[in-house]
Order: sequence, then C-alpha cells, then structure tokens
Amino acid sequence: MASHTSSTKDFGTSSMEQTKDAANKAGEKTKEAASSVGDMVSNAASAVGSTVGKTADKLTSATGSGVRHLGETIREKGPQQGMFGNASRAVADTLQEGGKYLEQEGFGGMVDDVAGLIRRNPLPAVLVGLGIGFLIGRTLGS
Repeated sequence: MASHTSSTKDFGTSSMEQTKDAANKAGEKTKEAASSVGDMVSNAASAVGSTVGKTADKLTSATGSGVRHLGETIREKGPQQGMFGNASRAVADTLQEGGKYLEQEGFGGMVDDVAGLIRRNPLPAVLVGLGIGFLIGRTLGS
C-alpha cells in the first residue's frame, strides 16, 4: 500500500511539473508573439515614415493644439466654484495634458508608445487584440 501511495505522489508531482513547464512555455511564446507584434508596429510606422508619417505627425500636432485650446476654453468659461467648478477644472486639465502630449509626440511618438506598451504587457495586448478582432468580425459578419 505504501508503494502505491508513493507512486501516486510521484505521478502527481510529475504532472504538476509538466503543467508548470507547459504554462511557462505558453507564457514565453505569448511574450515572443507580442514582442513580434510590437516590432511590426514599429517597423510599419518607420516604413510608412517619410511623407505619410510627416503628414500624420502634422495632423496629430494640429489636433493636439485644438484639444489643448478646448481645455483652455473650458477652464476660462466653465464654472469656477462648487462641484461643477471642480469637474470643469478636471476636464480642462485632462484636455490640456492630452493636447500637449499630442502636440509634442505626434503620430510617430504615439506609435512608439503603443509598441512599448505591447512589449511591456504582452498578454493583455494579445487579449485586447483578440477582443477587437472578435468585435470587428461580428460587425462585418452581420
């Protein structure tokens, strides 16, 4: 009876190790795939580069300027006190910061940031990609 118990423990330990190994390998493959996607995004942005990239950067900077200006307008014309004053200041701050980011980074900077985000968080990036693909498939399939 004791030998049966020890062989069962050995089998359980072996199965657990195999499961851990499989999970580690799957995690490594996911990281590799996400890193490849991040590299492809960076390469695509670089390949588009010259004329289209510069135009996209200019448009993004112009959009950032408009968003920042909207934040300034909300700050000036919105309520200044109370709950609505706090809310309008928070919205104005967010718009101004977002506008500054768009102006400074442009389209190329945004692409680089997204590529870095994918590299740092591969599994969530893959899951988000699958979710977006599913939604697009459902939309086009209807």
